Amino acid sequence: MASEGGESSPIGAFSGGKGGKGRRMWKKVKYQLVEYHALPSYLKDNEYILRYYRAEWPVKQTLLSIFSLHNETLNVWTHLIGFFLFLSLTIYTATKVPRVVDMHSLQHLPDVLKKADLQKIQSEIVACLRSLPQLPNFQRLKAELRSSLTSMDMRPSLSRWKQVQLFSTCLPHRFGQADNASIMSATSDDVSNMIAPLLVQPIPLWPFFAFLGGAMFCLLASSACHLLSCHSRRLSYIMLRLDYAGIAALISTSFYPPVYYSFMCDPFICNVYLGFITILGVAMIAVSLLPVFQSPEFRPIRAGLYFGMGISGVVPVLHKLVVFWNQPEALHTTGYEVLMGVLYGLGALVYATRIPERWMPGKFDIAGHSHQLFHVLVVAGAYTHYQAGLLYLKWRDHERC
Repeated sequence: MASEGGESSPIGAFSGGKGGKGRRMWKKVKYQLVEYHALPSYLKDNEYILRYYRAEWPVKQTLLSIFSLHNETLNVWTHLIGFFLFLSLTIYTATKVPRVVDMHSLQHLPDVLKKADLQKIQSEIVACLRSLPQLPNFQRLKAELRSSLTSMDMRPSLSRWKQVQLFSTCLPHRFGQADNASIMSATSDDVSNMIAPLLVQPIPLWPFFAFLGGAMFCLLASSACHLLSCHSRRLSYIMLRLDYAGIAALISTSFYPPVYYSFMCDPFICNVYLGFITILGVAMIAVSLLPVFQSPEFRPIRAGLYFGMGISGVVPVLHKLVVFWNQPEALHTTGYEVLMGVLYGLGALVYATRIPERWMPGKFDIAGHSHQLFHVLVVAGAYTHYQAGLLYLKWRDHERC
């Protein structure tokens, strides 16, 4: 009988009695995409997406599925592309955006001095030194300066910080509140070339990079979650927690640039706002780690919490408008922030209501369902906030305190 030979039996074929053919057939069946009703309970998240699910695949096949078509493919790639976008923006910001001169510019000070009119510079600085109050070891510092200007060899005992302090003090008082153009026109070219780089104080960039880091963490965590959650219940639980933490990190760090650059001249108000949003973000991450938070019935509550966290940013924005109501930059940055809030809010609404797939179940299984739209809106909102951050840097680089 054919069944006794095992060649016509499905069990015999799948058990691989002859060579690797049976094993290949079994793997093909095992790694097929399945329908919603065949999923384990922990993967049943959206009942309106009916087909093309991966369920409990090995890690290797799960990783390779990033290049295959299933109902999570676009969820993975929308945020993975967003991650690389923000990685590129971070590199651009680090290399192109800063217009300030740091302490490394002092390394070129001897070269500048070699090209300058030393007699004129020496007479101007020595005259300035006489007008300064008596400081500890000031006579020794003055003598070292005379010797340094003459020999063109900056001695180690004259520290770089003392050079900055000395030259900055010796400029007319009005230079402290003037821009570089005023300095260049108010003093000789030699002195200007030597002193101008020392007057520019760096605008802190850490709030901007904190936001970029939060955005990249959120986007990468989301992509990893959608790619790997189908492997097992345990990995699904871990990745979902990471995904929620990423969302909280993005929202909280999004407040750092507007709060810091709006109130950097008022440290108390700035620290109060930054402290509050940081505590709220940490609390949101803690709530995200609770197992009950993962259940599908808590989906509207999750969206509401994140939406409420975003709304809390209205207070510092309104405060900024009150304080800087006559500054065009305040209005422009607020316009970007309103657009960002609309995009985030619309994304949360789409995510919570499962539109459009709830209207036509099964029609948006591969492309066009709510989570993909949510991802696109998040990337668009984050990019809008990046543009607002550039305006803040330009504003503070020009206005300062």
